[in-house]
Amino acid sequence: MFEYFPGNYVWNLGVVATLNSGGLIDEVDRACRPIRDLAAQGSDVGTAEFMASWAAVAEDLAAQAAAEEKAGHRRSAGQKYRRATNYLAQAERMQRAHAPDRNVVYRRCLELQQKVFDLIDPATTRVAVPFEGAHLPAYFTNASTGGTPAPCIILWNGLDSTKEHMYASGFAGELAARGISTLMVDCPGSGEALRLHGLTARVSTEDWAAACVDHLEARGDVSRIGLVGWSLGGYYAPRAAAFERRLALCVAWGANHDWGAVQKRRLEREGENPVPHYWDHVLWVWGESDVDTFIDKAAAVNLDGVVERITVPFLVVHGENDRQIPLRYAHRSYEQAVNSPRRELRVFTAAEGGAEHIGLDHLSHVSVFIADWVADVFKAGRDA
Repeated sequence: MFEYFPGNYVWNLGVVATLNSGGLIDEVDRACRPIRDLAAQGSDVGTAEFMASWAAVAEDLAAQAAAEEKAGHRRSAGQKYRRATNYLAQAERMQRAHAPDRNVVYRRCLELQQKVFDLIDPATTRVAVPFEGAHLPAYFTNASTGGTPAPCIILWNGLDSTKEHMYASGFAGELAARGISTLMVDCPGSGEALRLHGLTARVSTEDWAAACVDHLEARGDVSRIGLVGWSLGGYYAPRAAAFERRLALCVAWGANHDWGAVQKRRLEREGENPVPHYWDHVLWVWGESDVDTFIDKAAAVNLDGVVERITVPFLVVHGENDRQIPLRYAHRSYEQAVNSPRRELRVFTAAEGGAEHIGLDHLSHVSVFIADWVADVFKAGRDA
């Protein structure tokens, strides 16, 4: 993995995620160079400075985009707004849970993201998925044409990503090129659902899977529906597919088979954390006030006895050098999914790239493989 900040895994992960989601090396270097010395003090120190430096680059880009927009250069403006959103969303992800002005920054991300849709991506729109008297904020990329419904993937994020990160990854674009729509959802405990609506994570993910399927079935432009979850979504998605029978396929993009055990490892300082201020972050996501209570709850975030219930095609994708989630969990999910009619395990190696957590070191390599697998499964189902 490219390591701009030697020895600081968490900050480096943010850099490679940004670069592999459309960031430009010069702009990322402009954001990182002023804080390079701070990175040597650990991932938790200097995150406010990280925010300030990356936001400065993002806002400079946004100002350029506004000038391009005024001049009528919609494509140039949209491309700059897209990168500005990417940089600001990554910097926001690195902050303490209740850092001052965090929600102000996040609202700015939403504003910049909408500019992208308005200027260069009219196929993607903001939607709201009704859920338990509230709603799950989401983006929908529509690949249907000529009034013919298209298959659709529900894409779920993990512990610290947002629907803006999912959009920046380009995965929805890859699916659209294959005639597949995408619903990118901020699940409870993530993104806008957590930040602006206070919805926290839970073990029973089939609840919000049902809400997503209900929403898509009511649209009229969606045919079959699959579910993909990355990072902690590698628990969320298989759990949902085991109980929500309307799903046609499932992908665990990072095999979070026993996330509760991973938390105990992190207490013992084994493995890497995904974000700075880690325990502050997980308590916020799960709506808990202390670590002991959280650890007790997290024990139930486990797919033993669950993946056996999956009866649709199931793909498990993992990096051989994932420093957050042990590779053995990928094998466990695959081995236990005995009732899937088409199960597959794909381990990405360091030699080819995509070997880090959810393949962030070579994200396009992994996402294209998943998009092809999804397209193949939908085609096989259509032709059957």
